[in-house]
Amino acid sequence: MPDQGDSDLFHYEKDPSLPSNEVVQGAERAPHRAMFRAMDYDDEDLASPMIGIANPAADITPCNVHLDAVAESAREGIDSAGGMPIEFGTITISDAISMGTEGMKASLISRELIADSVELVAFGERMDGLVTLGGCDKNMPGMMMAAIRTDLPAVFLYGGSIMPGEHDGREITIQNMFESVGAVSSGKMEPEELDRMERVACPGPGSCGGMFTANTMASIAETLGFAPLGSASPPAEHDSRYQEAERAGRLAVEVVSERRRPSDFLTRESFENAIALQVAVGGSTNAVLHLLAMAAEAGVDLDIETFNEVSARTPKIAHLQPGGSRVMNDLHEIGGVPVVLSALHDAGLLHGEAMTVTGRSLAAELDRIDPPSIDTLDVSFLHPVEDPIHERGAIRILTGNLAPDGAVIKITGKDHLAHEGPVRVFESEEPAMEYVEAGQVESGDVICIRNEGPRGGPGMREMLGVTSAVAGQGHADDVALFTDGRFSGATRGFSIGHVAPEAFVGGPIAALEDGDQVRIDIDELELSVDLTPAEIEDRLDDHDPEPTYENGVLAKYHRDFGSAANGAVSNPGVQWD
Repeated sequence: MPDQGDSDLFHYEKDPSLPSNEVVQGAERAPHRAMFRAMDYDDEDLASPMIGIANPAADITPCNVHLDAVAESAREGIDSAGGMPIEFGTITISDAISMGTEGMKASLISRELIADSVELVAFGERMDGLVTLGGCDKNMPGMMMAAIRTDLPAVFLYGGSIMPGEHDGREITIQNMFESVGAVSSGKMEPEELDRMERVACPGPGSCGGMFTANTMASIAETLGFAPLGSASPPAEHDSRYQEAERAGRLAVEVVSERRRPSDFLTRESFENAIALQVAVGGSTNAVLHLLAMAAEAGVDLDIETFNEVSARTPKIAHLQPGGSRVMNDLHEIGGVPVVLSALHDAGLLHGEAMTVTGRSLAAELDRIDPPSIDTLDVSFLHPVEDPIHERGAIRILTGNLAPDGAVIKITGKDHLAHEGPVRVFESEEPAMEYVEAGQVESGDVICIRNEGPRGGPGMREMLGVTSAVAGQGHADDVALFTDGRFSGATRGFSIGHVAPEAFVGGPIAALEDGDQVRIDIDELELSVDLTPAEIEDRLDDHDPEPTYENGVLAKYHRDFGSAANGAVSNPGVQWD
């Protein structure tokens, strides 16, 4: 009797090197195929490359509430191109809803869990390729980190941003809501107006509309080569968003067929391109953390000082929220992210030879799209490279005896911020917020919030509530705030985050006391305190804090997180000493 394992009856013609062959080929895989048939997959599907669609759809946030429909368009693209689409879910956390609460500690942890879960499904189910779908902030790097780890052919797909709301004839976003809380607390706005704004600020699905973290990471996905050019800017509710989703599905089948993997296009040069885009548009400080983490996962040599190097040679040319008044949709209407990339490339500020998921270089992709030149556009929020908003890019890395491993600031207003004076130290976000809401902040204050780092928090909370309350009281540029935690992409003003080493592990920030003289100089890239090394060491002699959580997921990530200076990764394979 012939070996049924070799029979054509149990053999499906497709590339023998595809991982999915392990679960569909041969008589011994009949039980596996029976499971697929229960979900209406047929012989044609089983003979096709298996493309996973990682979908974090949820009713938790408007960023993700529409992603099932976006995933369906991606599914149609995969199916039309001859692939076998398999959709699966993963978690998301709404940063905006958890902001200002203990729950915000879950946000950065969710990046790691998203990466872990997508990696596990792709590995466990023997998938051949991926479409990774992102909406809210941590979805984006989490999805790309998973694709990097698996090194499967993959396309990143963004869910698109929300349209701005309208209040009293002007456009508003979630940034205006957070800042208006500060305005109410200081008596500059009536509570009734805040109530009216609340009802119109977020008119529908999509990620926060400014150049905050989600839109920054979507723009970076294009620049890195993870997503096709032009795919970041279509709003969530536009037909073009669903066209992009279908295109991503078709492209995913192509990249599997051609075996284009993240390791084929992620290089030092592509990460430098991503940083150039970030600093040129005034993108979120969170992108520093996420790019370092993604580079670590990819085995690309990238350190935090690279952000200064790229920022020094790359001007800021876009005036988008939070520093400006325009949102992602405004950029979309004039050609999207490729308009900025083309300007930078023409000025010699990008590595045009860097490859992309399409199999073509960034320069070749820009040639194919041929976006309009900024010089020909009648807009005030984009400046030519030769006449920039600031000569230097928006992201700066500060060092000094308070931040030996670096701290991060985004320039959203004045370009030459500097201050020296006594510090007011808070041991966590909550007492700092109480201080600000009580109206005790004065011009010239220096506020330190510590024990909010990756391990100390744990989870490195974003503190948009505090920074927005300060800005809403009129102190965006004359009150300095620094922390070992993070800020939202919507943060503006004199706000310095990611101070490393963090307080919990004995970083110098843990030695600060009320009244110490702190010096901050953005031009000199300095964050320091008027203490000698011996004085700092003496104060840290008895520093031995207890973990805030002793069990559960927060205790695990307290143990596992690395330094913010290296991306705050938890993957043991890419941890640093």
